[in-house]
Amino acid sequence: MIEPTRNPELWEFLGSLQQGDLLSGTVAAIEPFGVFVALDEGPPHPCFPGVGFLTLPELSWRRFDDASEVVQVGDHVTCEFLQFDTYNGEARLSLRATQPDPFQAFAEHVGVGRQLTGRVVLRLPFAVVVEIADGVEGPVHVSELAPDRPDPEADFTVGEEITVIITEIDRQRRTVSLSQRQATP
Repeated sequence: MIEPTRNPELWEFLGSLQQGDLLSGTVAAIEPFGVFVALDEGPPHPCFPGVGFLTLPELSWRRFDDASEVVQVGDHVTCEFLQFDTYNGEARLSLRATQPDPFQAFAEHVGVGRQLTGRVVLRLPFAVVVEIADGVEGPVHVSELAPDRPDPEADFTVGEEITVIITEIDRQRRTVSLSQRQATP
């Protein structure tokens, strides 16, 4: 824990920020657990490469395997301030909050009952996850798989295209449910 009494300038700066403020800075380090951002304004961090920090889910609306697919060290970014992390003495940021949510745009134009072709992106014991639009994925539960392909892990390959029907869209939770069983071949 970083002591506020040892870093009064940092605490004053972070305490002055409001949720939703836009902060700019340079990507200083990419770690397996997140990305440090050296902010253009405010004091430097006494321990970390930057005062700003992006957790992996806050980098992008889209699926990625490594943070370096989204940002590179040296990139200049503008992020939304989420909260003051008083334990680490850093500004928690969101890059994805500054970008349009592809799910909301999708849900506005596509409804339940629509048949789509999507790409399998993940196989689980209980479902396959299918990308049905750029940045929009949904599960096909084992009960909704085609009768001739009942095993998500054995009967499907990542990258394979399958036809599905949208059975539910929840805009608030940003989820979509899919059925292969109900889709016409």
